[in-house]
Amino acid sequence: MRVWRSLRFRLFASYLLVIGISAGTLFLVSGIFAPVFFHDRLMGMDHGMGAAVEEALDSSLRRALVIAVAVGSTVALGVAAFVGGRILRPVERIRRASHRLAGGDYAEPVPLPAETELAALAADINTLAASLEATERRRQELLADLSHELRTPLTAIEGYMEGLIDGVIPAEPETFASVADEAARLKRLAADLLVLSRIDESTGNPVAEVDLGAIARGVTDRLRPQFEDQGVAVTVDCPKLTVRGDPDRLTQVVLNLLGNALAHTRAGGRVDVRGHRTNGSVELEVADDGVGIDPAVLEHVFDRFYRADPSRPGGTGIGLTIARRIARTHGGDLWARSSGLGNGATFTLIIPVG
Repeated sequence: MRVWRSLRFRLFASYLLVIGISAGTLFLVSGIFAPVFFHDRLMGMDHGMGAAVEEALDSSLRRALVIAVAVGSTVALGVAAFVGGRILRPVERIRRASHRLAGGDYAEPVPLPAETELAALAADINTLAASLEATERRRQELLADLSHELRTPLTAIEGYMEGLIDGVIPAEPETFASVADEAARLKRLAADLLVLSRIDESTGNPVAEVDLGAIARGVTDRLRPQFEDQGVAVTVDCPKLTVRGDPDRLTQVVLNLLGNALAHTRAGGRVDVRGHRTNGSVELEVADDGVGIDPAVLEHVFDRFYRADPSRPGGTGIGLTIARRIARTHGGDLWARSSGLGNGATFTLIIPVG
C-alpha cells in the first residue's frame, strides 16, 4: 500500500505545484504591472485623489486575488482527489487481480474502467486469467488421464509379479513376454508424452522446403512389410508436394496416420494414400475401409488417450493428438471424416504452401 500512497501523494503534489506556480505568477504580474498600468491612467487626475484611488484599487485587488486563489485551490484539490481516485481505484483493482492470479484464483474478472487505456490493461489481465485458467484445466486433465493410463499396465505388471512371487503364475516365457509387453507400453507412453511436450514447447518456425509427397511414399514403403504381414493392401498416389516445414515432424505425422489406418483395417482391406494441391495449400489423405468411426465422436479421436475401441490392443491414444499438434504448428490442420462404423475413415492433413 505504501507504493500507492506514494503515487497518490505525487498526484496531489503535482496539482499543488501547478496551483502554487499559477498563484505566484498571478500575484507577481498583478503586483508589478497592474499598478504601473493603472498609474498611467491616473496621470491626469489630482495627485491626492489619484493616490487614494490607487491605494484602494491595490487593496481590493490583493483581497480579490487571495479569495480567487483560495477558491481555485479548493476546486483544484477537489478535482485532484476525483481524478486521482478515478485513476488509482482501477489500478488497485488490477493489482489485487494480479495477486489473485499469482495465487491460482482465475474466477473473478477485473471490471473494465471508463478510461480507455486502463480498460485495455484490465482486458489484458482478464485475457491472461482466462488463458492461465485454461492451461491449469488442461494440466489437471492431463494428470488425470495420465494416471488412468498408467494404472492399467502398472496393475498388470504388479499382478504378474505377485503371482510369480506367490507361485500362482508359472515362470514361463509367456508370462515374462506379457510383462515385457506392458513395460513396452509404458515406454511408448513416456516417449509419446515427451514428443507431445516438445511440440507444445516448440516456438521455432518451419526450417526447410519439404516434399510431402516423397515423405508419404517413403513412409509407405517402410511400412509395407507390416501391411503385407496383416493382409492389408496399401497404395500411394502422391505427386511432388513442396511445403515449408520440419521433415522429421511431418514424417511422424504420416507414420502416425498410416499406423492408425493399419491398426483399424482388417485383413483383406486396403489403405490408400493420396496427395494433391489445393488453393494455397497441399492435402494428404490417408483413407481406409476399416472399422470406421461413429460421426458423433469424430473430434474425440484427436483427444489425448481417447480410444474408440478400448478393447483393441496396442497404441497409447496420443498418436493422433501428436499428429494434429504438428499440423497446427505448421499453420495447417488435420481432420477426420467417416460415414460411420464399418465404413472406414479418411484423415486429411492440410499444410499451407509458403
